[in-house]
Amino acid sequence: MSVAGTLAPAPSAARRITGVGLATASGLAVAVQSRINGELGVRLADGIAAAVVSFGLGLLVLLVLVPATPGGRRGLVALRGALTDGTLRPWQCLGGACGALLVAAQGLTIGTLGVAVFTVAVVAGQSGSSLAVDRAGIGPGGRQPVTGRRLAGAALTVVAVLLAVGDRLGDPGALGLALLPLLAGVAIAWQQAVNGRVRMAAGSALTATLVNFSVGTVALLVAFAVDVALRGWPAGGAPAEPWLYLGGPIGIVFIAIAAAIVRFTGVLLLGLATIAGQIVGAVLLDLLLPTAASRPGPVTLLGAALTLVAVGVAALAPQPRPGR
Repeated sequence: MSVAGTLAPAPSAARRITGVGLATASGLAVAVQSRINGELGVRLADGIAAAVVSFGLGLLVLLVLVPATPGGRRGLVALRGALTDGTLRPWQCLGGACGALLVAAQGLTIGTLGVAVFTVAVVAGQSGSSLAVDRAGIGPGGRQPVTGRRLAGAALTVVAVLLAVGDRLGDPGALGLALLPLLAGVAIAWQQAVNGRVRMAAGSALTATLVNFSVGTVALLVAFAVDVALRGWPAGGAPAEPWLYLGGPIGIVFIAIAAAIVRFTGVLLLGLATIAGQIVGAVLLDLLLPTAASRPGPVTLLGAALTLVAVGVAALAPQPRPGR
């Protein structure tokens, strides 16, 4: 199979809309994960250590869950066969490194930037990168051309996020730190595409999620070893609150859903729907569990609503036939 893969017929509108709904729900989970991992990074006084904890706990859950399920065991066998016969390339199994970058960025920057600037930076990187990844045909759905509707959906999403968080962008001097979540946003699109390839080869979203977490945990352990060598052991102690250790299990849900539905939605639409869920989730968190710096007003609520409109523009538009 080539990198782009064989072009498949466009998925039905029902499958695409169902995928959008699932992606939006997973985005809600990502908003919760961001707050958890950001707080864990502050408590440990080390964002990379927080990322290792998050990914490591997720990996432990999967190491028990995947071999215990028939689908997971079949997926491991199919994955080995796909790698052996070349149907799946080894580099297509490295999406977890991009997930590791996102989780590390959560722990390293949210304490300084806040969720607002972090989200804007991720969205800006993810929107443009998703268009490029779809156009290149890296995902399991094959090449998807850049159309006016798709561009409009991506641009409207960025505008909506800026509107939703514009009153909380914080100190402009901290915007340089936003380069890390910007790069993480660029990487997310590629991660979603190749994880979809792994899911197709293995026939199991759970197996694809295990590959993602295995690669990500290894990458983070290497980064943590370098961090400890340069700065010493994290100054913060392990917090006692159990909820601070739920970031990894939440990540399992997000990665598994994305790997399962990207072949129906394409990378761009998957990303836009996930972003919509993140914004709505962030607003709900701010309303239900507010902090001193997070009390959404009417403009924020309008921006959150506009993200849903942006996803609708992309989801309900007529889908062109994939092409070169």
